[in-house]
Order: sequence, then C-alpha cells, then structure tokens
Amino acid sequence: MKTILFTLLVSAVLAMVLGILLGFFKKIFHVEVDEKVSKIRACLPGANCGGCGYPGCDGYAAAVARGEAQVNVCSAGGAEVAKKVGEVMGVTAETVQKVAFVGCRGTKDVALARGKYTGIKTCAAAKQAINGTKLCNWACIGYGDCVNACSFNGLTIGEDGLPHVNNSICTGCGSCARACPQKIIKLNVADLKGVVVHCSNKNPNKAQVMKFCKNGCIKCGKCEKTCEFDAIHLVDGIPVVDYTKCTACGKCAEGCPTKVLSLANA
Repeated sequence: MKTILFTLLVSAVLAMVLGILLGFFKKIFHVEVDEKVSKIRACLPGANCGGCGYPGCDGYAAAVARGEAQVNVCSAGGAEVAKKVGEVMGVTAETVQKVAFVGCRGTKDVALARGKYTGIKTCAAAKQAINGTKLCNWACIGYGDCVNACSFNGLTIGEDGLPHVNNSICTGCGSCARACPQKIIKLNVADLKGVVVHCSNKNPNKAQVMKFCKNGCIKCGKCEKTCEFDAIHLVDGIPVVDYTKCTACGKCAEGCPTKVLSLANA
C-alpha cells in the first residue's frame, strides 16, 4: 500500500514540476504571431493545393500578412476569398478566374502508340523510361498524373484516353499543369474570347506529324495567312495567339486542315 501511495505522490510531484517547466519554457520561447496571419488563414479554404505558389494555406497567409503576396492569388477560393482577405489587409481585390486547358487532341485512336509499355503506369515514369507512350513526343501520355494531382476532381480521363476538364469545378490552381511531364496543360482565362491551340508538336517534319498523329499541327501556316488581324503566328512550328489582337472571328479555325484550332468557350 505504501508503495502505491509513494508512486502516486512521486507521479504527482513530477507532473507538477513538468507543468511548471512547460509553462516557463513556453513563456521564454514564445513567438508573437501576427494577428493578421490568423485572420487571413481563417478566410482561406484549406485546400493546400499550392496554386498560390506557397507551401499550403499557412505559407500563403503568412506571405500576404508580410506584404509579399497579393490578396487575390488563392485560385481555389476565387473572388469570394480574395474579397475577405482584402478586407483583412484593408485593400480591394480584383480576380481573374482561370481554368485548365489541355493542348492536345492526340487521342488513342489517332495518335500511334510507341509500343507496349509495361513499366509503372504514370505519365512521369513513362516519360522518363521511353519518352512517352506515343510516337509523337509531345502527345498526352494518358495515365492521369494530372487527374491524380487535382484536389477538386476537376479532371477525368475520357474514353478517348485524354484528360477532360470540368470548367464548372476547376479552380485554376495549376496543380494539373505542374504534374504534366509533357507540359501540354495550361491555364486560360475562364471567359477567354479567342482561338485556342490543341497541339504542342514542334516536329518540323510534316510527313512524320501526319503519320504519328492525324490531329497534329502540320505547320502549313494557313492560320497565319488567313488572319486579317495579325493575331496568330507560328513560333517553333506551333500557332501562338496574340489575344490583344484576336477578334474571335474563327476564320483561322475554319481553315485549319487538321482542326488544331477552335474557338474558346464555343
């Protein structure tokens, strides 16, 4: 009995001593937290998607409080979150909503396969092992690294073997674009008015392009010649659109022999 009481007494004394020491060290090593950081963090959705360019919502909140980041960078939260964060910081916020765009139409039916791939079924692994699963070095590999990277279920791999974006869900965080080893996913303004390009193939050999993918850009330059507003030019063999000049007339898209071009949001 005495042993039990002694043990309890020692435990109580140790607990009290440890409690005093913890309180002492907490006071000694206390770091003041900027109240703005806590308020900003409370405004954020907590997705930790990295779309802001910072390590999670905590990192972004701290950067905004220090004046190192804009209040309208949270793509997951959009305009509503930007407004709340702006109120904390005492500034107004203007946001431009963006969505992911897949610049490839090399479906499994039109883009020739490089061979039978038996390695790890990820785009990154296939890219490193055999430079992708298709003969076109720029084509979508199709194993869905972009889908797995999306925290909002905004992409799915379709029956054609390509990722498809649900614009009503996509927050424009850019996680899918960063995960794509082919760099064929880009962020466009959600309400973009103009022509978009569905190919990234820079192969100058027209015959190879046509053989490897029926939907590839054949570098004919017809789009450039057709445009009356000097809004589209071939750069490294790929049409590049100047949206400050593009009027969304659609003539270049109509004349494209392989339908590489289309009107955004049409």
